[in-house]
Amino acid sequence: METESEPYVRLASLRQLHQVMADMNTARSLADTLQTVADGVITALGYEMACVNLVRPSEGDLVVAAFSGNSAAEALITGRVGSRESWDRRLNMGEKWGDLVFIPHTEGWVLDDDDVPQWYTDGPAPRFEDEWHPSDRLFAPMYTPGISGSSCGELLGVISVDRPRNGRHPGAWGREALQMYAFQAAIAISNARLRANMQRALVRLEREQQALRASEESFRQAFEYAPSGMAIAEMGGDQHGRILRSNDALCRLLGRPASAMRRYSFSDLVHPEDIGTLLRTSAEGGRAELRLGRRDGTYVWVSLRNSVVADAADGPRFLLTHVEDIEERKRRELQLAHRASHDSLTGLPNSAELRSRLSSRLCRRAEADGVLESLDAAYGHPAYDANGHGFDFAGVTPSYEGYDHHVHTIAPEDGRDDGAKGLAVLFCDLDGFKSINDRFGHNAGDAVLIEVARRLTRGVRDGDTVARLGGDEFVILADGLGNADAQDLAVRLRNEIIQPIRAEGRAVRVGASFGIGWAHCGMTADEVLKSADERMYVEKRSRPKAHRRAG
Repeated sequence: METESEPYVRLASLRQLHQVMADMNTARSLADTLQTVADGVITALGYEMACVNLVRPSEGDLVVAAFSGNSAAEALITGRVGSRESWDRRLNMGEKWGDLVFIPHTEGWVLDDDDVPQWYTDGPAPRFEDEWHPSDRLFAPMYTPGISGSSCGELLGVISVDRPRNGRHPGAWGREALQMYAFQAAIAISNARLRANMQRALVRLEREQQALRASEESFRQAFEYAPSGMAIAEMGGDQHGRILRSNDALCRLLGRPASAMRRYSFSDLVHPEDIGTLLRTSAEGGRAELRLGRRDGTYVWVSLRNSVVADAADGPRFLLTHVEDIEERKRRELQLAHRASHDSLTGLPNSAELRSRLSSRLCRRAEADGVLESLDAAYGHPAYDANGHGFDFAGVTPSYEGYDHHVHTIAPEDGRDDGAKGLAVLFCDLDGFKSINDRFGHNAGDAVLIEVARRLTRGVRDGDTVARLGGDEFVILADGLGNADAQDLAVRLRNEIIQPIRAEGRAVRVGASFGIGWAHCGMTADEVLKSADERMYVEKRSRPKAHRRAG
């Protein structure tokens, strides 16, 4: 039943409602918005108590998020949670007033066993039909804004109201006002939640950006101030290996400024002999030891280790290369290798190195030919394919390094100068050396050996090998000689050796006997050396003793 003052009340309520809605949309946080919604029910819609139940996005149940009008009831139920199942049952019973749900006191207690938070009050039976009973329940569901009206979205929460100030059930205008209020509250809460999510996202983004900046700064400092060289280079494409950035340590190591380093790729800086090694190192995790060129034209041994800097969208893009100076270690390794393969007194290749060099020129061709012939006979076809590669017969394949492409060493025939060239092996034994040791001591003998080594080295061509076999025995490997060439070389070297040698302050002389052997495939290194040694003794015995001492 509406009174004569109702138009005035409606106008005043609309003004209050407008102010509350403005406050809802200007609240600073989601919590403030929810409390403004609860307070607005009291100030603008004329109820004594209001509760805002909010759906929790992750769990789906509803929590009492705001309360207004009664501090005791507020303390009792704020923060309590009701299951979505219980709320759905409650919203599906009672009377439907548009989107509102009214559950009269006569049936509301049927749900005493559910977990929907509520306050318990009682009172006498209503005296007239629309009188409000303390146990009446009125719910205004809030839905996320939809395209065609308030009920098109998902349930966002529920506003519970109690105790209208006029003590009556709301009329058509009151119901419409509460329903409209719930609709506007849903918009305000959705906007507040969106703002809260955006603020959290912004905070998270700022933290991530701060972490990224800190990570980039850490990388920059680790890169710039690393004690060993670091470089970032292009990966893939035409600019593969081009240096984009280098640190101070690498610039100092190569003696090049950072601005100049950006003009190069690693292939421009690597030693020509190491280019293949560099190309095999370009993959992720690639490691290699090679030489890089300094600005002064020298080279330094370095250890390269690559890592790939990947882009999440485009895949691998850059190579992060760690460059460590290993010049000192390489120098020690080369020294150790040289000591292992060279005579400590004369610096000439030693016996092991001599045999290695000689063996590298020879293959066991006679033995290999025998194997192939037996395979031909056993299998009825040649043991090589059309390209000259050996077939694998039940896992038995003749193995001799580089046989297919080996240029076989063939010896000239003895005593004939028919123009044939071969690998001459000159076995040299000093005559009269023992007497120098006996008369003047080992220091004098060492000085003689050193000078003989120098003269022999001076008397041969570049590429020939002069080795000390042991004691006063030397061996010369000279390729591409005929019989006459080898004889001429032996004479020239003997004439060099017999010249006076200054040792321990006095001039001494030694002679030299030479035996010329010829290396050819099918022989071992020891067989070649033995042949030359035997010929040297034949030559030594054929000369008078006095003549041998005189040279």
